[in-house]
Amino acid sequence: FFFKFVCVGMLRRVSSFWPRLAHCGRSLDRKRCYCTISALTNKDQDFSRFSPDKIRNFCIIAHIDHGKTTLSDRLMEYTGTIIGNTNKSDELVLDKLQVEKERGITVKAQTCSMLHIYKENGEEKELLLNLIDTPGHVDFSYEVSRSLSICQSAILLIDCLQGIQAQTLSNLLMAFEQGLDIIPVINKVDLAPDQTTIQELEQEIRNLLLDDKEILRVSARSGMGVKELLAMTPSLQAPPSNVEAAFKAVLFDSWYETYRGVVCLVSIIDGSVKPGDIIKSAATGIVYEVIKVGFLNPAMTFTQALSAGQVGFIISNMRNRQEAKTGDTFFHEDKPVEAVPGFKETKPMVFSGLYPSEPELYETMKQAMEKITLTDVGVTFTEENNSALGNGYRCGFLGVLHMEVFTQRLEQEFGVSVLNTAPSVPYILVMRDGTEQEVHNPEDFPADSSSYKKCMEPVVKANIIAPSDYYGNVMQLCANAGGEQEAIEHIDDQRVRFVYTIPLSEVVIDFYDNLKQCTAGLASFDYEDDGYRDADHVKLDIRVNGEILPPLSVICNRQRAVAVGRQTVEKLRDRLPRQLFVVPIQAMIGNKVIARVSISALRKDVTAKCYGGDITRKRKL
Repeated sequence: FFFKFVCVGMLRRVSSFWPRLAHCGRSLDRKRCYCTISALTNKDQDFSRFSPDKIRNFCIIAHIDHGKTTLSDRLMEYTGTIIGNTNKSDELVLDKLQVEKERGITVKAQTCSMLHIYKENGEEKELLLNLIDTPGHVDFSYEVSRSLSICQSAILLIDCLQGIQAQTLSNLLMAFEQGLDIIPVINKVDLAPDQTTIQELEQEIRNLLLDDKEILRVSARSGMGVKELLAMTPSLQAPPSNVEAAFKAVLFDSWYETYRGVVCLVSIIDGSVKPGDIIKSAATGIVYEVIKVGFLNPAMTFTQALSAGQVGFIISNMRNRQEAKTGDTFFHEDKPVEAVPGFKETKPMVFSGLYPSEPELYETMKQAMEKITLTDVGVTFTEENNSALGNGYRCGFLGVLHMEVFTQRLEQEFGVSVLNTAPSVPYILVMRDGTEQEVHNPEDFPADSSSYKKCMEPVVKANIIAPSDYYGNVMQLCANAGGEQEAIEHIDDQRVRFVYTIPLSEVVIDFYDNLKQCTAGLASFDYEDDGYRDADHVKLDIRVNGEILPPLSVICNRQRAVAVGRQTVEKLRDRLPRQLFVVPIQAMIGNKVIARVSISALRKDVTAKCYGGDITRKRKL
């Protein structure tokens, strides 16, 4: 510790006469440091020399845990953006959130601008590389789609041990739809048992891409093959931007800082912007004055201007978090332009009620949710009141993991501990008069099925890739979940791809866990929205000691209602404390009891003889 303290002191002293270290950030835990580009001088840097033909915007797409963020760190180290030991650095620079470090996954797409110096025909040249690290989990696929929209190339990263997985196919399809150049890369080649495994995977990739292009072999952890990957960047596609045209930029991310207000991360399509310019929002029509502009390197690096093809941030006099709308177009007030189409709006798939553990934290929770939703556009929330839990919010998420990460961020970043109800999905009820009503909360679902004509539930198209040995297990699991088989495809002699239409209500509970359990953890799972279909669903209420508890109400299939009700009441019997009297727990559909258990009295039941009758019987209590 003393040695680290002395080193930090020496860095501070050296920075007084060596400007490059003036903005040097040091992380003692990671044993690495990173220097921003603007550390060369005390003034904002001039990057006008980087015309669009000297810029490369690319992202890394892959299945979860295939090494995207680790490869991003190696690219930053080999370009001199960060300095550190590649063999001992376990923490990742671009995983900034505490929840990302604890779970070991990326939940938020991060950008980093890097300077790559290379030689061509004996002449030294430089490129400005804008790298975007994307999440791999299906719940955060909207982050991937936004990142792809501002890139011209994508590195398709595949783990040589796991091969092509479900999310690999999903991300590749999105990249094809955007018209991106694909650079196939096999990662973790140092862990491959033999060369045959890598060669077979290379053939699978060529069959998938329908192209015989070169496939790079790298090890993101050790750095093997990373230099060869950087050597390919000059051949990537440059952004189709025009510096001389009127300024146009698209907002694809934002965050809030206490002393700076809303910081907007934008991609400059045409023209340029500098501090002092007056820009206007196409979505809101509000005019702002630009205060500062710059890059993320990976820390904030201020520059004199941002020009066409570059990706950077704009700090203006925007103070209201609601004014930063993802997909919005900014332009100079005196030079209006046609707005870009924007991004496809995210649609919440899972709903849950969030309530503060302490009532006095209600306003704090509201402010915290507003700050998080500024960067996480996939979350929606509305106020609601519950007789048992008090005031709270009905929140919509893109998946169960998305909900867990959101509640964890509330507690870690803002100190707000919350209680959440069981996740549910949106149902559509066709009423007797022909109108449609969307129900997000089980409390709003009518108990009497005769009050509506039919009920429709959301379904998803699931892609499952599993070993051939578990063929029967996967089919049985999908059948038990109410799935309908669409297609079965043999990828090779060892793996099978299943395509099923499955109710979303089954996916959000425990389908993924059961899939991993029945395939020894070897299956991969990906899904996409597939509309609605007719369903026979009922509202299942839980009554404890004669009182219905709305937070425990669920919507389930009529055929499975008895099993769900029995399982619920048995769990409550094991968890609720015993009282001095018998506590009945009942599962009900309407007025019909379908399951019942009782919690026995702790001692003699003091209420057993509290009924009408002879006074001498009551005296025996």
